[in-house]
Amino acid sequence: MRSAAGILVGVLLLTFASLAHAQDASLGPFAKWSAVVVAGDWRAHSGGPTEAFDNARRDVAHALTDMGFDRAAVHQFSVRPERYPGDAPGLSDVRAIHLSLKQSAETARAGCLFYISSHGGPDGAILGEFTLRPPLLAALIDDACPSRPAVVVISACFSGVFIPALQKPDRMVLTAARPDRASFGCGESDRYPFFDDCFLSSAPGAKDFIALGAAVQSCVARKEKDIGAAPASEPQVWIGPALRPFLPLYAFSRARSRAP
Repeated sequence: MRSAAGILVGVLLLTFASLAHAQDASLGPFAKWSAVVVAGDWRAHSGGPTEAFDNARRDVAHALTDMGFDRAAVHQFSVRPERYPGDAPGLSDVRAIHLSLKQSAETARAGCLFYISSHGGPDGAILGEFTLRPPLLAALIDDACPSRPAVVVISACFSGVFIPALQKPDRMVLTAARPDRASFGCGESDRYPFFDDCFLSSAPGAKDFIALGAAVQSCVARKEKDIGAAPASEPQVWIGPALRPFLPLYAFSRARSRAP
């Protein structure tokens, strides 16, 4: 019991130290965070092409900078990077994503964010021709971002399967669905998947990630009810005990551009 309490106190101190390091007179709490935003597929649920995942990848990256992340520390990845020369994303390859996050985190040391928009299944999320499984993503983040807070956002069907593997005291996990439910909005004509649309539309009105997670859950529920989508995807939010009391201090920047 004493050992567990000591570990928790240590994580709390590390979390506070990371926040204090990031916050000086001119920097917001996310100015020294590193982030990767990934589009994991280009196919709609029909099998035809869709821009929904890459639209989400591009606009979530922009939203993060509006929320206070340093633009230079937000790296984008696409399955078809050659189609988007203006954004210049890297190729959605797990090794490249890991290396990018790890290298960025060597200088932006206050925290890490990982966001992926893709299809998913009970085994994990689609990353090109590869399945990104929960233990691999957990190992990637543990290696790239040790001893610092992290926020992981997974927009995919069945993405709740990631939560058990990603649970750490200083981590927040937000998923588009329960582990046994699909999510919606991945058609050929969809601008974004429902979850990404709600993340983007809710971010300007949210003060921090706790408020954003709750707003996304409510938004997705409304959108699904409006079109009669069933069963409900029920996006999940998990927040580690060491991070929870500090998340209100990680306030988003007030100088935001309009949501897309």
